[in-house]
Amino acid sequence: LPVAGFYFYTKHWLLNNLMGIAFCIKGIESLSLGSFKVGVILLSGLFFYDIFWVFGTDKLLTGDSVMVTVAKSLDAPIKLLFPKTLAAGKLEFSILGLGDIVIPGILVALLLRFDSLHANAEPPFFHAFRFSKPYFTACLVAYVLGLALTVFIMEYFKAAQPALLYLVPACLGSALLVGLFRGQLGALFAYEEEDESLEPLAADGDSTDAAEGETSEAKKVK
Repeated sequence: LPVAGFYFYTKHWLLNNLMGIAFCIKGIESLSLGSFKVGVILLSGLFFYDIFWVFGTDKLLTGDSVMVTVAKSLDAPIKLLFPKTLAAGKLEFSILGLGDIVIPGILVALLLRFDSLHANAEPPFFHAFRFSKPYFTACLVAYVLGLALTVFIMEYFKAAQPALLYLVPACLGSALLVGLFRGQLGALFAYEEEDESLEPLAADGDSTDAAEGETSEAKKVK
């Protein structure tokens, strides 16, 4: 709350980034793709979505694309701001949307859980990272390289870039290459996470079935 109060009072870019990072961490922690196949479908769709709203709309409209216009006009911690120069005067910023962090981030988190499954790491494995993480490491490195490529091309051409144009092939490609190299593509596409919220319901159903079974057996004895 103090950080939020200072931000809305000062609108400082550092506080904006601090709140944005907090939102990203909470989003990655709270969201789950459920399966790698869902991740492939989601990221593939957002790949074309991002390209259209950055490159496509500036061909249909005059001026900046819709995505760039919205990102610049909304003065809220829905993006990370990186100053192009720290010289005195009005600062100019490069912008990274939180979606470009959260969307690949939930895929990276899913691959970490996939690594833990194949390493037989017992929860809570996040407190003991001593197990093999080939998918997580490859995807995380690919994300950083994809982000660096995005910034380089943006600065080289002096034009806004859809980050997912580079991040989606980097993240999905790295996971698929590791799966191909390790001979685990089938296991990767078959991987699905259990919905823990359904476990208590299953347990209640089992206990109910057991109770009904005991009742029927008691009637038979009588």
